[in-house]
Amino acid sequence: MAATAQDSQAPLRGPEKKDEDREDETEFSPFYGIDKGAVLQEARVFNDPQIDPRRCQQVITKLLYLLNQGEVFTKKEAAEVFFGVTKLFQKQDINLRRMMYLCIKDICPGADEVIIVTSSLMKDMNSKVDLFRSNSVRVLCKIIDGQLLAQIERYLKQAIVDKSPVVASAALVSASHLLGNNAEIVKRWINEVQEAAQNKNNMVQFHAVALLHALRASDRLAISKLVTSLTKASVKSPLAQCLLVRYVAQVIQDSQPGANGEQRPFYDFLESCLRHKAEVVIFEAARAICNLRDVTARELTPAITVLQLFLSSSKPVLRFAAVRTLNKVAMTHPLAVTHCNIDMETLISDQNRSIATLAITTLLKTGNESSVEKLLKQIGSFMSDIADDFKIVVVEAIRSLCLKFPTKQRALMNFLSGVLREEGGFEYKKAIVQSILVLIQEIPDAKETGLGHLCEFIEDCEFTYLSTQVLHLLGQEGPKTKEPSKYIRYIYNRIILENATVRAAAVSALANFGAACEPLRPRIIVLLRRALADNDDEVRDRATLHLQQLEGKAGGPDAVQPRLDVNITAMEKALSDYLAGPTDKPFDISVVPKAPPPVRASGSSALGLATSTATNSSGGAAPTSAARKDPTAEYAELLRSIPQLAPLGEVFKSCEPVALTEKDTEYSVFCVKHVYEGHVVFQFNCTNTIAEQVLEDVSVAMDLAEASDFEEAFTVPLDQMPLNGVGQCFTVVTRQPGAIATGKIVNILKFKVKEIDPSTGEAEEEGYEDEYVLEDLEVSPADYVKPTLLGNFRKAWEELDPATEKEDEYGLGTREGLQEAVEAVIGILGMQPCEGSEAVPPNARSHTVLLAGIFVGYQQVLVRMSFGIDATNNVAMKLVVRAESIELSEAIHSIIQDA
Repeated sequence: MAATAQDSQAPLRGPEKKDEDREDETEFSPFYGIDKGAVLQEARVFNDPQIDPRRCQQVITKLLYLLNQGEVFTKKEAAEVFFGVTKLFQKQDINLRRMMYLCIKDICPGADEVIIVTSSLMKDMNSKVDLFRSNSVRVLCKIIDGQLLAQIERYLKQAIVDKSPVVASAALVSASHLLGNNAEIVKRWINEVQEAAQNKNNMVQFHAVALLHALRASDRLAISKLVTSLTKASVKSPLAQCLLVRYVAQVIQDSQPGANGEQRPFYDFLESCLRHKAEVVIFEAARAICNLRDVTARELTPAITVLQLFLSSSKPVLRFAAVRTLNKVAMTHPLAVTHCNIDMETLISDQNRSIATLAITTLLKTGNESSVEKLLKQIGSFMSDIADDFKIVVVEAIRSLCLKFPTKQRALMNFLSGVLREEGGFEYKKAIVQSILVLIQEIPDAKETGLGHLCEFIEDCEFTYLSTQVLHLLGQEGPKTKEPSKYIRYIYNRIILENATVRAAAVSALANFGAACEPLRPRIIVLLRRALADNDDEVRDRATLHLQQLEGKAGGPDAVQPRLDVNITAMEKALSDYLAGPTDKPFDISVVPKAPPPVRASGSSALGLATSTATNSSGGAAPTSAARKDPTAEYAELLRSIPQLAPLGEVFKSCEPVALTEKDTEYSVFCVKHVYEGHVVFQFNCTNTIAEQVLEDVSVAMDLAEASDFEEAFTVPLDQMPLNGVGQCFTVVTRQPGAIATGKIVNILKFKVKEIDPSTGEAEEEGYEDEYVLEDLEVSPADYVKPTLLGNFRKAWEELDPATEKEDEYGLGTREGLQEAVEAVIGILGMQPCEGSEAVPPNARSHTVLLAGIFVGYQQVLVRMSFGIDATNNVAMKLVVRAESIELSEAIHSIIQDA
């Protein structure tokens, strides 16, 4: 008899009963109104001379139910139950024995009681019944301590290689649980576990592979060796193969991609798994390839092909898994997924709404401009039938599509405003509002339309957070429109009708209109005077302050929106440090790094807004024209926290890590280049893999003979290189501010070695100086360019001075196709493709790519590249550059010439 899933406090009714029959015929759960005292009285049945197995099972079931409901047994009560259950070992009933095992595990007897039951469990371990043997292993490993474990170690090792799959699996799973507290003992079973990994039974092999990995979890090198051996062995279990695929993917993630297009380690294994006979292994391998860091289109192709076959499967779970994975791939590689569009179009009418939603959002990310209206019409037909979580996914996809095709903003904005008026939760409405905000910032033509939709939304908005956010945007963008007066009515209505928080935001928004629009100022002053009688302190205070400012006092209208030219995060840290230290000196704001100047863009007040806010529901960047990753933000806080580097100011760009050592060497070193206005900081991430040594005072010496434009300034050494962890040391070089200094740098890792005394485990006091030659490091012109997204490339191009334009033609040699040439040049320049121009249509013989970037010194540069390919696959390119100076345009051409 097993515990049911019914609510113990509610009657158990048959599902086939009609409403009128339920009053007459009602069945109650066996646990309804159960009482601990009564159950403990029933437990005395365990002491009967003639044991009734069925009745004992019922009593144990009730005891287990009470334990799982959180009922607390006193030590005396638990001991009585435990001793009663141990008396049932004399009965050989299989079902009763299983319930006994469960009861002993859940009661968790103390050390004194364990000794009593150990002999009975040991007897079961040597039983001829496999069920008794496997369960007794599980129970013993659950209740015994390290001392008793050492005594039965021999039996457990035998169980791991037992011929019975049930026993072997039980022993392997138990060993996995024992690893937490008895790792040293379990590690002695490594030979038996490796033998079990060759077992023909699927489940045994699965558990053995999992345990082998767990035994090496803290040693990255050992895991790499394990994965190497397992990929060469015959792992026939589909479940074990799935585990192995995950371990391989983790090893690949921990290693750097091969240089110059060299294939990653173990990629061949993942590709071979795509041809496995088990669907679960095929999908696991395809997903692993799609999730690889910096995966290329060539690596993705076999995985996409397999997932495309799954899209037409008769099994809903395979269709769902495939379309969800393709949806994620489309965020970063939309072009790779376009081949699956025809198959995904058939899934729009799938009975499973989840599959249909993922299919439509994937099509939104990969579709072309002409299919937008058709897709929107199909989405509208089922938006009301899906949950908010999936609606958010749709909204995110529409936002990305609008940024990709700005000319379709009217249709997409109308769709967003339509769904904004429908019923929905906070997160759903927040996603829509955030999308409209991004589109207003990035697409100038969408500003008036978007502000109008948001004004209508706040007229009937139940969420305070969203109302204040919209009011803030109206205060920022409304005064810049052609007719700012039309928004005042919507804002003032909030002062009359809303709660205090929204009223305060509305007062500030009105003040912004008064400060920016002098003709409207007298009317704004009249409206603000009415807010002086508000019953909330904050509203009254804001109205009083802004009235004084608009009337020319308290700093005047310019003080309504004060602007700081310092970095806010750095200022907060500087103030915290000032307050923490005992000093009588006044705070000096000159020590705070300046904020970078705003970058001119096509009607955008925050050029990077799309990349910072346009994120998908799982946390990745939205596919705004395949937005390039910018790791600068990840490192900025680290660099500011180092006192020697803080005076350098704000970092302009941080590059991707570059490996300076080969894989599996005794030291692992990666370099990250950080570009500043007049400096370049080289961050070296160092890892020691030799447990017998301690490395102290670690630094990297740089030979600048082939990079004469640089001059070494100082180094920040690492006190001690961590074992199997990551520590940082820094080398700082100077260059002329704004100059594009390049060259090859020779690097030498220097450190003091102290040997570990095997007897004490401590490092020796005296060490010796040593050094290790690293790979050369290249500083290229692309390191000085930061990709940035533009909503309207043509307008930004026209705003730049035509006198800075420089044009030239280049031959790129023989290529497989235009797409390969486009990707190669984009990679060399390190700039951001705009308006989806990085995707070359199939079979195209010519193509134009638009790129945007910011050069060091925050100078904007735009590039227009026209490609053509002849019958012999020779590619020619016409490169036209406009920038804020002719020198910068020439620098871009020099990057291509030197490539």
